[in-house]
Amino acid sequence: MDLNKIPAAVRAGEPTVWINPRRRPASGVLASLPLQWSDVAQAVERWRRFSPLLALLFPELATAAGRIESPLLPLTSSLAQRVADRPGGVYLKADHLLPLTGSVKARGGVYEVLWFAEQVAMAAGLPGDYREFAEAAWRARFAECTLVVGSTGNLGYSVGLMARALGFAAEVHLSSDASAWKKDRLRDLGVDVVEHAADYTVAVAAARASAGRRPRCHFVDDETSRHLFLGYAASCIELRTQLLAVGVPVDTMHPLTVYLPCGVGGAPGGIAFGLKHVFGDAVQCIFVEPVESPCMLVQLASGSIESVSVYDAGRSNRTVQDGLACAAASLLAAAMMRELVSGIVTVTDDQSLDWVRTAWRDSRLRLEPSAAAALAAVAPSRRSTGRRSSPPGTDLIWTTGGGRLPDAVFEALLAIDDGG
Repeated sequence: MDLNKIPAAVRAGEPTVWINPRRRPASGVLASLPLQWSDVAQAVERWRRFSPLLALLFPELATAAGRIESPLLPLTSSLAQRVADRPGGVYLKADHLLPLTGSVKARGGVYEVLWFAEQVAMAAGLPGDYREFAEAAWRARFAECTLVVGSTGNLGYSVGLMARALGFAAEVHLSSDASAWKKDRLRDLGVDVVEHAADYTVAVAAARASAGRRPRCHFVDDETSRHLFLGYAASCIELRTQLLAVGVPVDTMHPLTVYLPCGVGGAPGGIAFGLKHVFGDAVQCIFVEPVESPCMLVQLASGSIESVSVYDAGRSNRTVQDGLACAAASLLAAAMMRELVSGIVTVTDDQSLDWVRTAWRDSRLRLEPSAAAALAAVAPSRRSTGRRSSPPGTDLIWTTGGGRLPDAVFEALLAIDDGG
């Protein structure tokens, strides 16, 4: 491990823009990766198979025929000017409005529970109509199994919600960063919540150990799960359809730059993987991390294939951006992104909180700090890469959570000023 490869600004906890020196043309990278487009296509098909069941279990999905999708929203000219120094061409992929959970984690967490339900059901013979999974006989069969996951909050809720909806038992191990309201809503679902006075990495390790001691148990491993990764990747089809619908071209003359908040890396990595398959090098993916939790940046910048922690780089992993408070990156996501991600921007807590307030006051966007962080990354990235003089293209911010923040929690965030 050569920590000198990690930028000095990162080690000092200063906001920075890191340009990936290993990035290569997508066509030369994708074919060599352990996951392929056929895997994404299978995930898209699995979502399709389960959509009638999801519409039955969750009335809020009925009008969308059981699809878990979020809107594509153009920024107002005033907010676009503040975000990207331009009056237009800036969009939100509004996963803070994603049904069921109000966070991007529904794409991965719900998907992995559906995958597991299918595996359990195979032993008894899959039904022709997956809506039968809502019936008492199937729920009794699922109740014999447990899903276990470690989380900072949002993934745990997505897994717990879907598991309990099908009748599975669920155990969620939460790190010290998890908010009290996230713990309460899990308990309200009947989920067994295990609290840890330590960080995300410890919570995941404890969840893994607990799952290993249980019969008929599935561990949702945020650090290594291909199923989570592919659940996120399937969103590329949704975005492509939405961009076509609003007449936004994506090609070499009209590049798309996507800003993705990054915790352990599974969600942004999966999304970027899918987008690279759909748009090739016409899309550039920028990850966004807190200055105190830049786990993917230190992992990729170090050049190591072994795990590198933010603690190794002298950072605290303490941040108000709780969904991104991860000390070590997923090695699966890091390996998949090593030559695909264009760069990583780190932002401070003050920046993320300022954008929580700005987004609300300008456009009534209800974002949690870990999602608002992406708004802070656009202008520094454009300045650093000289994109002001390049083809105009489109900037897209993936707002990964916050739509279901309790009123009191959100109002407290709005009340925090720059002085704390």
